[in-house]
Parts: sequence; structure tokens; C-alpha cells
Amino acid sequence: MDKLILALATGFYVGRLPRAPGTWGSLAALLPWLLLKDLPLAHYLLALALLFVLGFFVAGSAEKILDTPDAGCIVIDEILGVFVTLCAAPSHPLAWLLGLVLFRLFDITKPFPVSWFDRRIGGGIGIMMDDVVAGLYALFALQLLWRLGLLIF
Repeated sequence: MDKLILALATGFYVGRLPRAPGTWGSLAALLPWLLLKDLPLAHYLLALALLFVLGFFVAGSAEKILDTPDAGCIVIDEILGVFVTLCAAPSHPLAWLLGLVLFRLFDITKPFPVSWFDRRIGGGIGIMMDDVVAGLYALFALQLLWRLGLLIF
């Protein structure tokens, strides 16, 4: 069971790639997101909720298995964060790339309340929530920047 938990928590071991596991996890999120992006909104949100619940359990369990709080190789939270970021993304590869960059920016810099969740809430819920909030920041920033870009051009 530990192997299955670690496989899911690390995005099928993408989080074990050298250097910048969060970035690798975010990039790996694109493939499953491409399969989900055209779902009706209610189904997409259900998929997000299911991924959150799965992530809550496997991230918290992986943390215990690895005996490391919020270990860098746990990237199921980045996968969910990308899904949140891109939930209303325009159907354009540049928008998707901008969304990824914005998500990584907010995930790395951790503006409030991302930092609060990261520091104050432990276990699976804390691991998942800081990336959900970073994803919400990136979602709003993507929508704003994309609309401003369309107005300028």
C-alpha cells in the first residue's frame, strides 16, 4: 500500500525527478488536464473535489511514510493547483503556459494566505490547501492578464 500511496503522491514519481519537483509536478499536470479540460463545469469541479480528497489522504500518508513534513517529492498538490489555475483558461496554449508560470510564481512566493496555509496547517489538508489558494490566485491573475492582453491587442 505504501508504494501505491507514494506513486500517487509523487505524480507517478515525477516528484522524484532531480531539481524543482514542484515544477515537474506542475508540468506533469498538463497531460491529465488536457483530458479533463472539456468536461462540463460541474464534472470538472467534481474531478477537482475528488483529486482534493485523494490528495488529502495520500499526501498526508506519504508525509508519514517519508517521515518528512510536506516533502518536496509530494506533487499531487501541484497537480491540483494547476487544475484550479486552468479551470477557466482560454483555449490557447499561450494561456496555458501563462497559467503554469503564474501558478509556480504564487506557489513559490506564497503570498498571504498561501503562506498561512503552508506554515500553520499541517498534514494532508495543509499540503493541499496552500496549492489550492495559489491556484486561485493564478486563476484570477490569468483571467485578468488574458483579458487585458486582448484589450491591448
